[in-house]
Amino acid sequence: MRILTSMLRYFYNQFSSNLNKVRSSILHRSLKGRIRIAVIVGIALMTVVGLATLFCVNSFSATETFGVQRPMSLPEPASAILVGGGGIVGAIVRFARRRFQEFKRAFDCTTAFLGLLLASPIVFLTGCFIKLVSRGPVFFKQTRVGKEGTLFTIYKLRTMRLNAEQETGAVWAMENDPRLIPFGKWIRKMHLDEIPQLWNVLRGEMSVIGPRPERPEFVSQLKAEIPDYEKRLKVKPGITGLAQVWHKYDETIQDVRKKVKYDLLYIKKMCLWVDLRILANTFVVVLTGRGAR
Repeated sequence: MRILTSMLRYFYNQFSSNLNKVRSSILHRSLKGRIRIAVIVGIALMTVVGLATLFCVNSFSATETFGVQRPMSLPEPASAILVGGGGIVGAIVRFARRRFQEFKRAFDCTTAFLGLLLASPIVFLTGCFIKLVSRGPVFFKQTRVGKEGTLFTIYKLRTMRLNAEQETGAVWAMENDPRLIPFGKWIRKMHLDEIPQLWNVLRGEMSVIGPRPERPEFVSQLKAEIPDYEKRLKVKPGITGLAQVWHKYDETIQDVRKKVKYDLLYIKKMCLWVDLRILANTFVVVLTGRGAR
């Protein structure tokens, strides 16, 4: 015990001595030198905070827990260091996690505003085309379930004929859906019908990245049939997301089961870097038309 006490006292004295030397060195520097040190320390802290925000989760892989093909992995070493690190680094990581939702909202608003601004000519031309080939409004409104079960109205460009579900009731989209207007499948294939949902993002009802919002008629059924389905309602729904870019449109209850696993994995691992990876994959999906119905 005496040996341990002596060692601790020795290390403490060494640390205090070195700290005093550093403090004395800074105090004896000129004002310009002190400012230079402050700038260097500030840049170092900003860099660590930035990295903590980017890699604020453990390694992200779509193969985790349920063995899905086509993994999406984040750099393991950086994630492990930042998440596992203690002291200052650990505190910064925890701070970044707490502030991520605030940053995500700012990211959503910026992306939605720029997206609407840049895509407005496309929406206008597509709307004119819809009016030419089909009777009825250009925009389609529907009630969806948002965060914590809150209901909201989603906006899309209409790709189906009027009263398409009058006889069938609420049903999922299907291959070669007979309810589509002329060239409606092409509009969906290019995902042009999704653009107006950027307005929902600006209103705070949706996020750019998140689980897909479902209709109330289906949610009550899916809660009863799929364990943990309600957990995906803990975050705002999104225009795109992990499930949307890695899986096809819902056609059966089995499709929904798979998507729920993707959604829960995203909620567990969500951070800025994951969102950027999903956004990049979304552009690939839009260009290739993968998964459209």
